Amino acid sequence: MDPERDRGGNSLAEGWLTVFPDTVRRRLYRRRHASRLAKILNGAQARLAAAGVGPGWLVTVEVTGRRSGKTISFPAVIADYDNGRYLVSMLGDDTNWVRNVRASGGRAVLRHGDREPVTLQEVEVERRAPILRCYLQRAPGARAHIPVDRRAPVEAFEPIAAQYPVFRITAADGAGRQ
Repeated sequence: MDPERDRGGNSLAEGWLTVFPDTVRRRLYRRRHASRLAKILNGAQARLAAAGVGPGWLVTVEVTGRRSGKTISFPAVIADYDNGRYLVSMLGDDTNWVRNVRASGGRAVLRHGDREPVTLQEVEVERRAPILRCYLQRAPGARAHIPVDRRAPVEAFEPIAAQYPVFRITAADGAGRQ
């Protein structure tokens, strides 16, 4: 059995998200901010991912808050493209986690069972389109927020690439896992 699929052949990443239509998924993030229900669901998903439950590309990201100085945790999906790993902001540029990553100089920790200190390096706009497409293949919850079909050609992602920050994940010391 494929470790990324359940007994019925469904993607494990889609899990509870598939029961919500896109309109409900968009309501969970009105005005690009998580609703109370989204915060509860994200908290549960972050705890599960941090514990190592689910596929390895479903992780918890920890970054230092730019104002509070406290560790902020949130669930994320890693997109694999061209031998690299990437995080994408499904809600665009105006999100707290993106601002926190930029303020921290890209320093973060990924958790999926183990802790992995990483550096998140922002990808240039002209290189984002194929990564966005790969991300939508893997992240069903993001499909309601990014206005291009996951099956569209890469060229269809180019006009929106500037609106969605993408970060390449590298080992914090510059060596090791890529």
